[in-house]
Amino acid sequence: MKQSRSLRAAWLTVSAALLGLATPLSVSPPATAAPSSPALHWTRCAGDGLDARQQCASLKVPMDYAAPGGRTIDVAVSRIPAEKPAARRGALLLIPGGPGNTSLTDPSGKGQKLPQAVRDQYDLIGFAPRGLAPSTTVSCALQHADLATSTLRPWPAPDGSITGNLATARRLSGACARNGGELIRHISTLDEVHDIDRIRAALGEHRLAAWGVSYGTYVGAVYSQLFPQHTDRIVLDSNDDPDPDLVERGWLHAYERGVEDTFPEFARWAATAGNPDRVATTAEEVRPLFLRLAARLDRAPLPWPGANPPELNGNVLRQTMLDSLYAPSRFPVLAELMLAARRGTVPPAPTPPPDQALQNLAAVGIGTICNDVAWPTSTADYREAVADSRRLHPLTAGMPRNAMVCAAWPHPPRRSPVRITGQGPSDILLVQNARDVATPLSGALRLRRALGARAVMVTVDSTGHNAYLANGNACGDRTVSRFLATGKRPDGDVYCP
Repeated sequence: MKQSRSLRAAWLTVSAALLGLATPLSVSPPATAAPSSPALHWTRCAGDGLDARQQCASLKVPMDYAAPGGRTIDVAVSRIPAEKPAARRGALLLIPGGPGNTSLTDPSGKGQKLPQAVRDQYDLIGFAPRGLAPSTTVSCALQHADLATSTLRPWPAPDGSITGNLATARRLSGACARNGGELIRHISTLDEVHDIDRIRAALGEHRLAAWGVSYGTYVGAVYSQLFPQHTDRIVLDSNDDPDPDLVERGWLHAYERGVEDTFPEFARWAATAGNPDRVATTAEEVRPLFLRLAARLDRAPLPWPGANPPELNGNVLRQTMLDSLYAPSRFPVLAELMLAARRGTVPPAPTPPPDQALQNLAAVGIGTICNDVAWPTSTADYREAVADSRRLHPLTAGMPRNAMVCAAWPHPPRRSPVRITGQGPSDILLVQNARDVATPLSGALRLRRALGARAVMVTVDSTGHNAYLANGNACGDRTVSRFLATGKRPDGDVYCP
């Protein structure tokens, strides 16, 4: 059924469940060049639906880069070789979002959407970041109920209370401390960046091109900051604010702006005559209707057998709203749920991914977010911030300022976050949709300012998360493709109407 397919698509966005966020902190000193790595042993990849040309390998890297001679872990790498060896330029790394996503299958997937001129020149490289299968895995062994998106990215209670959220934070952080082993302490952006440089060395490349998306833009920016001599053509797509004082905390805060930027597009679509999922006769009616439905479900949730949680409450509707604004193609998910809630019914429960996959993904996301930057521990600070957020941004109801698992994280960050600067080669192209719920334009502009002369930015008049070859437009796609194929960028920042 249409509803079932749509809701299943929304559920699969759980990979972003944890986000997909003082004085200036110091930059971590760049590591010395990675030691010469043995050649990767390429074999046939496991799994179905992959391009027959895709190969896989495993690379051993230090678990702790402060003790590089100690325990090692495995990082899985994949590639499809350049299609025109005579024109080969190097390797293009596909950096996944998240944190908690993988790009291991991307050479066979989105990599095949790249123009032929790019695929001719570059080996397409994917990888499973440390902690994610089939790399050495990590798990917090959370309870099934705690794998719900609205728990991992918690919403305040209907009255604004965060007491239950703080108890959940203590329970989840305790589970990770008990079950995550030593590896959970070494899951971070800086660890991933150093792994990437080990991948580069193992590939035998002096320089690495990259296409980073969402959280991958932060990874790509940090790599470009710490290893500028090893960068080639860098595309950062759907960009995170690089504020080193906040990092992922700031990305969560950004949902307030992202929803305000994007919800009007949903409202116009949801009020369009002839739309089978039309919820109102005018766009102006959609926002108050949504708020009324959420408030009614706060008071009287509807049983939803088979779902996690097993009821349709106000926060589940709000979470569905957030997930559905990631792409216009997902707008029907929210509209269908609003229509069902107005009738007092529920659609078929979405089919979630296996718990084992969610456990793995959640642990990597938690580890990265909590290890990258210190989070406040004051209950009063969270309560005040949530109250202000609920008053100013009722659509997001305080969630972006709420206490999540990191509020009770037992481990202080091992290193300070990296401050992004304009020091380094001018080889970065940013592409950004004007309306993006997860990485709003306001944050992308901060990354653009931080990079200075190193970057040029293409702003696309489109709606959705992920711009290049996804929710952008032909003008933006042409500009990025030309850069990857030829190295030519616009002379300055451009706008693609």
